[in-house]
This record gives sequence, C-alpha cells and structure tokens, in this order.
Amino acid sequence: MAENPSIAATETSVDLACFETRGRLYGIDVLQIREIVRCQEVTPLPRAPELIEGVIDLRGVVIPVIDLGHALCSEPADQGPGSRIAVLEVDGMVLGLRVDAAVDVISVEARDVDDPPALATQAGYETVRAVVRRADAAPVLVLSLEHLLESVYRSALHSAGAEA
Repeated sequence: MAENPSIAATETSVDLACFETRGRLYGIDVLQIREIVRCQEVTPLPRAPELIEGVIDLRGVVIPVIDLGHALCSEPADQGPGSRIAVLEVDGMVLGLRVDAAVDVISVEARDVDDPPALATQAGYETVRAVVRRADAAPVLVLSLEHLLESVYRSALHSAGAEA
C-alpha cells in the first residue's frame, strides 16, 4: 500500500466531495470547497485563457469559472438540471468549477488512498494526485487543483502565442 502523503500525511481519513463529469467520478478535498451552487449563466470573458469559460456573479463577488469537462476531457460538461458549480479556494484564489453533477461526500480511510500509477507520474502526469480504491465501485480520482490552475496558466500562454 502506497499511502498518499499529500492527502493522508497525518490524517487517518479525509472527506472528499465527489463530482461527475463526462461519466467519470472525481474527488476534491472538502477543505478546498467553499460551497456548491446550482449552475447559472456564465458570462464569457473576451480573449480569456482557453480554459476559463467566463465569470459568474455570486452574491456580489465575481468568480472565474473553469469547465471541468473541457479541462479534463476536451468536451464541455453537460448543462442539465443536475449541473453545479463548485466554488473552490486554491492557493488563495477563488474559482468556480462547472461539473455535470455533485454526487456525494465520502469519508475515505488513508489506507484506501494510493498514488497515481508510477508509469503515469513518471511520464509527467499530474492531473490526479491520488486514487481512492473502493471495493464496490470504480476508483475515485482525486484532482490536483494546483495542476488544474497550472493548466489554465499554460492555456493563457498558448492563447497569447497563437495571437502573436
């Protein structure tokens, strides 16, 4: 068992909010989530980085929104009645993450949390920071929100280079 130090260094369990996007289940540490709100109209930002869908006004606070489906699967998240925006705080920044659905909050024992496969991490894969094994269902992929932000920054550089 390879216990993931980024999640379970001193804890015996961690609570994960689980979201579905493009048919896959992803987890985010609940400590990084401010709230989950119903999906609302996102106002596009002209010439924004490719991964920033736009902004929402949430009780007087303007929040940038990233479509998780687009960021992970190159296809936008579904916009059905179950669609949600998870408002997160990452590295002191507040952002929204649009998902197909908010599914559940699960408490996970540290012994059930593993690192992503070595082959993937050695090849530079950093999108998932941990994999949660579950006896009765498919694994939950715990997202690295820091890597997601890095992807936004890289998309900004790519967009700027394409316009030059």
